[in-house]
Amino acid sequence: KCAILASIAFNTRVVADDVYREGIARITPQDIADAARLGYVVKLLAIAELEDGEVSARVHPAMIPAAHPLAAVRDANNAVFVEGAKVGQLMFYGPGAGGEPTATSVIGDLVQVARNLAFGGRAMGCTCVLDRAIRPMDATTGQYYLNLHVEDRPGALAEIAEAFAHNGVSIERVWQEGFAEEATLVFITHRAQEGAFQKTVAELRDRSSVRAVASLLRVEGEE
Repeated sequence: KCAILASIAFNTRVVADDVYREGIARITPQDIADAARLGYVVKLLAIAELEDGEVSARVHPAMIPAAHPLAAVRDANNAVFVEGAKVGQLMFYGPGAGGEPTATSVIGDLVQVARNLAFGGRAMGCTCVLDRAIRPMDATTGQYYLNLHVEDRPGALAEIAEAFAHNGVSIERVWQEGFAEEATLVFITHRAQEGAFQKTVAELRDRSSVRAVASLLRVEGEE
């Protein structure tokens, strides 16, 4: 679906192998509870963007603000959220699963095929008239949420902040929860390159002050 939407939106051929994919297997009830406490909800998003003439397409879970229109999409409903230079923000919302919505779509397609056969028409073909480059996932940018279990000792925060600075990732918010063996540091970053953030996480795993990388999620819908 992400590849199809990206192809239509940006008039270029995007195939399934161009789409970065990450499922929800690593999402825990604690992640969902922490997101709610911070004013977010966790959603599985398919995101296609055009930036500097390049197309990026990805599917992954993300935290979005609870006030964002997509945060209210639940149950069998689906939504497509569009941002355009001239139209601003638009959202198309409705049932996306279940017997009746699926049957309606299938019958609509069959009626269109029958009309094309009866009157010599043809279905709309691909509008992929451009040959845009596909931006690799490491080159995309976004915000990130990171939860670390850390040693509660002097200098630990400075050591961890050094890893962020070393990779050019700016911290927007940070706070500590708990103390001693239960100490946790929670970070929200400013927009950063995916590759730089992943290098930061890899470096943090090797820091003596970090006992574990408990959770990391991308944050969408803010900056």
